[in-house]
Amino acid sequence: MTTSRRGFIKAGGLALFGIGLGGIPGFLADAVAATTAPGLFKRKKILVCIFQRGAMDGLMAVTPFTDQYLKEARPNLFMSAAKGTKEKPLIDLDGRFGLHPSMAAFERVFREGQLAIVHGLGSPNQTRSHFDAQDYMESGTPFQKNTESGWLNRAVGLLGHDGATPFQGVSLTSSLPRSFYGDEAAVAISNLQDFNIRMRGNANAANVAAKSFEDLYDQTSSDLLKGAGRESFEAIKMLQKTDVKNYKPVDGAVYPKSTLGNSLKQIAQLIKMNVGMEVAFAESGGWDTHFNQGRDTGIFARNVNDLSESIMAFWTDMGTLQDDVTVMTMTEFGRTVKENGTGGTDHGRASCNFILSRGATGGKVHGQVQPLAVDNLEDGRDLAVTTDFRAVFSEVADRHLNIHNDQVLFPDWKGNRIGVMK
Repeated sequence: MTTSRRGFIKAGGLALFGIGLGGIPGFLADAVAATTAPGLFKRKKILVCIFQRGAMDGLMAVTPFTDQYLKEARPNLFMSAAKGTKEKPLIDLDGRFGLHPSMAAFERVFREGQLAIVHGLGSPNQTRSHFDAQDYMESGTPFQKNTESGWLNRAVGLLGHDGATPFQGVSLTSSLPRSFYGDEAAVAISNLQDFNIRMRGNANAANVAAKSFEDLYDQTSSDLLKGAGRESFEAIKMLQKTDVKNYKPVDGAVYPKSTLGNSLKQIAQLIKMNVGMEVAFAESGGWDTHFNQGRDTGIFARNVNDLSESIMAFWTDMGTLQDDVTVMTMTEFGRTVKENGTGGTDHGRASCNFILSRGATGGKVHGQVQPLAVDNLEDGRDLAVTTDFRAVFSEVADRHLNIHNDQVLFPDWKGNRIGVMK
């Protein structure tokens, strides 16, 4: 193993992966049991990011339903806000945009001004490759493929810390996402009930067997357990003492029995445990709707229902902690304006995202969406990107996390923000 024992301890960079083996390795459990709990971490602002992998059709999630060009381009997919039809109507947000009926859970927070929507959002890089577009969005450098760190890892680094904990950045996924690659401590946990240990999952890290960890730990002198290393063990001790299996959300918070619902439920647990979390990450899949996309029923309707119901269960579960939490969604690109021959849509450009926060300029659809005539479409086929994703991400980081260094967070970006946060 090339990692030095001092580097291992001081980095505090343990990644915990729920792979069903159960329990913390004995040597590490013994180590944390021998320490004294430091008490709760200072209460922090927390950003929860949800990546909708596969490219969500923003024109179906939030439809400009008065656009005649869209109606003509989607004879089998177009949805109306008119009532009295056989199918469920769109939820009229402002006389122009309609929320998909399967996202009805979002209507209340939109009306209350806590949910903001940004339309025409995307990357300046015109790739329609899922892999490349996700990589660019997660690195925050849409024209640099060799960026080693992710923008969320850089955000954690810019926050400053009064006490190190491996739970500063937490991803409820089976492996660490590109967003969290980098030098700052980050954790990937797919299930709080069962976990084993791997080294931090950056681009070059490989899985390390428990015996290797034990050998490394045995070589480590006790003085190295101070600082970040010690806080890492203390945070793990907090998890050990918590009955995560029998966690009960607050009344009214009903999480869907889905991957996203389970992830957000566990993020809620960690927030309430106060383990020093600052940034959390979850994923939602199945958005690559090339065929049988459906309208008020079908694949897309099920996906947006799960997304909105999961987020609203989490938001309800936060209760009085809502002041400290912002939830933001992202997706690599949108779908074509015109439907294809198999009842779906193909890879496009701009989509939309959702920001749920008491600090959001909510109750509004932000961004610019021109009439969807062919002359206004990017490459004659796609909703044009009129808002760079970095404009929104940087504003959320600034207003919610109090990060003011755009040149570190998003190198080479010098654009303007759009007022999505107060």
